[in-house]
Amino acid sequence: MVKRTVARLTLMLPAVLLLAAPAFAQFVPRSLNDPATGEKYHIEASGGIWMPKTQMTISSEALGIQGSDINFKRDLGLTDQSFKELHLVLRPARKHKLRFGYVPINFEQEAILTRDVVFQGIRYRIGLPVNSQLNWKAYRFTYEYDFISRNKGFIGFMLDAKYTDVKAALQSPIDLESIHARAPIPTVGGIARFYVVPNISITGELSGFQIPDSVSKRYKAHYLDLDIYGTLNVTNTFGVQAGYRTFDVGYNIKDDATVTTTDAGSFVLKGLYFGGVVRF
Repeated sequence: MVKRTVARLTLMLPAVLLLAAPAFAQFVPRSLNDPATGEKYHIEASGGIWMPKTQMTISSEALGIQGSDINFKRDLGLTDQSFKELHLVLRPARKHKLRFGYVPINFEQEAILTRDVVFQGIRYRIGLPVNSQLNWKAYRFTYEYDFISRNKGFIGFMLDAKYTDVKAALQSPIDLESIHARAPIPTVGGIARFYVVPNISITGELSGFQIPDSVSKRYKAHYLDLDIYGTLNVTNTFGVQAGYRTFDVGYNIKDDATVTTTDAGSFVLKGLYFGGVVRF
């Protein structure tokens, strides 16, 4: 009986090895130098929808008449909106990236004034119907260098030129006044990404700029850009993203002679966004 069993096993062994050979041939262990899914590309394009909450105020003096601090929500009836966004990345080498971003932010609303406000030297009386617009084109040009680059993530620094083009207008049956400001804003920042699994990453980046009192008593300005997001890379060429972004921009310009504020603004937008990314 034992001899028969041994004989059967001996005859079956070659067949088992023949069946198992294709399975072993199909298994290819992941190389230690193989980047995570989504990190093999030279060009990356992403877009999405940003749904921020807003806090905005503005004031503007003209003809020596001090402007009111106008709250876009309380005074002008602004409601939160969703905005499209576009981002491009060119990566000539693993540690070097050239980035471009564009977010067009547009608000237009109607309201009946509940108090007197002064804008550009014109007094708008309580009960007056007004139309207001805010058009903010936020461009971003960035060089990124990842001084630490591993298969499971990277850490780098960024040099930014954020070009801001803002136009605000207030229109009523009695007048139309507007202000327009355009300026490049240099900022510096950092970025870090970590892959929790080979195809899911968490990224955080922060950049900003500030003119302190020690530099200028007349001009004050700050710009803060915070972005935290997760990416699910379905393949190396396609992924989906979800994140939270904050824009915080403010300025204050004072008159040298009177030391009073001539123009000031505060624009804060923060909220969730969702989008997709493709790579080549």
